[in-house]
Amino acid sequence: MGTVGREMVDMDVEELVELLNRALADEWLAYYQYWIGAQVLEGPLRGEAEAELLEHAADELRHAQMLVDRIIQLGGTPLLTPEDWYEWTNCGYEAPTDPSVRRIVEQNIEGEQCAIRTYRKLVDLTKETDPVTYEMALEIMRDEIEHEDDLEAILDDMKHT
Repeated sequence: MGTVGREMVDMDVEELVELLNRALADEWLAYYQYWIGAQVLEGPLRGEAEAELLEHAADELRHAQMLVDRIIQLGGTPLLTPEDWYEWTNCGYEAPTDPSVRRIVEQNIEGEQCAIRTYRKLVDLTKETDPVTYEMALEIMRDEIEHEDDLEAILDDMKHT
């Protein structure tokens, strides 16, 4: 990162990089949870849920790219191995062992709620200390809120089928 770009961050940059790497671990695990869930889905509204899960998977991958770019801009190193994802995750990973649409959607709602809380902390932490990370975290948080809403709508639709 450029000298002035790093100097403008008014907080411990190493601490910020650690938080961003934790979010990166979450995004990779969320990507896979969405993607594999879409592959194994069974039950009512399968087509609708599959399309939504695949769309969300693509968003999580885009979020991972945003986080990696920011980590590198800050002079940090992004997590380099999948093993690190489990060690660093805030939100964890729950395998879709029950392939029902309802259960997979519920698992992903739980993941989104954790992601919203994670990004809310990043937004609060960087609001006054790092405008670039703040804007990125705010954008991702907005996406995660939209994902939660989309998934809850599928559950609501299931009540009426």
